[in-house]
Amino acid sequence: MSQLDTTLEQQTSHQKKMIWFVVTFILIAAVGLLYVKWWPYYHKSLTAAHTHSIGSSILGDLSTLTPSWQTAWDYAVAYFQSVWKAAVLGILLGSLLQVLIPTHWLLKLLGKKSFGSTAIGGIASVPGMMCSCCAAPMAVGLRKKNVSVGAALAFWIGNPMINPATLIFITFVLSWEFTLIRLVFGLILTFGVSYLANRLVRDAEPVYDQVLKDPQQEGSFLSRWGKSLASMVLYILPAYVLSVLLLGAGRVWLFPELSDTAANSLMAIILFAIAGMLFVIPTAAEIPIIQTFMSLGLGSGPAAALLITLPAISLPSVIMVSKSFPKKVIWFLLASVVILGIVSGLIGKMIL
Repeated sequence: MSQLDTTLEQQTSHQKKMIWFVVTFILIAAVGLLYVKWWPYYHKSLTAAHTHSIGSSILGDLSTLTPSWQTAWDYAVAYFQSVWKAAVLGILLGSLLQVLIPTHWLLKLLGKKSFGSTAIGGIASVPGMMCSCCAAPMAVGLRKKNVSVGAALAFWIGNPMINPATLIFITFVLSWEFTLIRLVFGLILTFGVSYLANRLVRDAEPVYDQVLKDPQQEGSFLSRWGKSLASMVLYILPAYVLSVLLLGAGRVWLFPELSDTAANSLMAIILFAIAGMLFVIPTAAEIPIIQTFMSLGLGSGPAAALLITLPAISLPSVIMVSKSFPKKVIWFLLASVVILGIVSGLIGKMIL
């Protein structure tokens, strides 16, 4: 057998191996999402259609709470009981993505600074239906594979913002007007803000022939995955848990009681837009929070602001991805979420 034949055989074997890796990743993702997201949300949709509710507010009765370590602990327990399965799945997929998906395959789809790569990242987020914290490990994994800023941001933000299950819940529990606001601003955040973030980055687009041999594919699969998983757990979990505790303790300050005259004011919209951007919640938890607040007299303006800013990002999720994106991109995203939250609040005040 000639050297050329041997080389071609090795390349064919390598290609088949890569295909099996990708198929394995897709199967793990599909089974995990079916168990953690798709099947439970199917039943929750039926519940929302019949009862016009998906549960009580995770914030609890704020009128009886005072900032304390017990308050922090109680919220952290309630929060992690709701998200732990999705969080584990997010870390698992984020680590497997780095060792199962060939870098040059990802870069051809998601490595460009064009709107096309951003759009593919956003569309790929739709089946995930993750909250911002559970999607963060996958965004980190994408950035470690040199995926463009816009594509990684679109995938991260798209998970909570254009989650089809959440849109269904909003329609049944709140109203179709709220659903329309969420969809429009979700699309702007996912595709528009993510694409504009690419303009802030001067890094050149990757040259594909320089990454055909993926250095991350060297060594055994178990050793590579073990390093990827350990790095992700050690980096993500401590900051994640600590920030959830701090926000749980301070939720009384973030969501204060408002007088009747202030409940639908511009100041309330701004305050709740900022609070929503900082606070951390499970997937779709913004719906019972808004439902409860409005039953207590909160105006439609601040409610519409929360509808955008609560799910989009949070302080814990931003901390988790902070080393994966340039600082100016992070600050641009924070400002964009708050500004769009305020705009949605003003629109909500006028039409709801």
